Amino acid sequence: MNAFARKAIASVLLVSFWVPGPIRAAGMVPETPVVVLDEGVGEAGINVFNSESHPALLHTSVEDVPQDTESLLLLTPPVARVEPGATQRVRFILRSAEPLKTERLKRVIFEGIAPQDSTGKAQVSLSLRQNIPAILRPANLPVDREPWKHLVWSRQGTDIQVRNPSPYVVRLGHSVTLLPDNKEMDLGRTYVLPGEQLTLSGTPDPGHAPLQVRLFPVTTYGFAIAHFDAPLVTD
Repeated sequence: MNAFARKAIASVLLVSFWVPGPIRAAGMVPETPVVVLDEGVGEAGINVFNSESHPALLHTSVEDVPQDTESLLLLTPPVARVEPGATQRVRFILRSAEPLKTERLKRVIFEGIAPQDSTGKAQVSLSLRQNIPAILRPANLPVDREPWKHLVWSRQGTDIQVRNPSPYVVRLGHSVTLLPDNKEMDLGRTYVLPGEQLTLSGTPDPGHAPLQVRLFPVTTYGFAIAHFDAPLVTD
């Protein structure tokens, strides 16, 4: 018996020892991978589907990103019972005291909570959470389907930096690749907010001067593209 098999059996035995009853999973599935709210409309909605074979409570919450903690969204209903195979509409309402000057980024969490077993038997209910972005767009801001093209990539000594001078939230993969040496650099997160400048983690090859940055963007509506190669300037 190989080491992997022994670990797998040990894990099963551990679960069997600590969990006296069955394990269930409750899944709530949002219809889109992102919530986009236009300030000119003032609200947005999304349907959430209960993919499980039993009713569950849908708990919805808004989470701030660390760089923007201003409370801007109200939602309704925060908690709702959803029957198996049914959908629940969740509405998001903008409550900004001032007009938005740039796009803003929040996170929305959908969590399905399974009901307790009516038999009273001990069990563990695994609640599957869906965590998706919410982008709040200023009224009359033109739609830009390629906001990552606004990013400015530069090299200062051994530091690689990226700056977003645009009013758009730019979403992209967690890492980028310096070309032509294929040196991977870590962005530290999957977005660059308007007006931000970030320094990437990692050190370029000192013997070569990178010329481009290959990034893997995500569109406003959550679709990933293959890649985009941006010029890298030396300051």
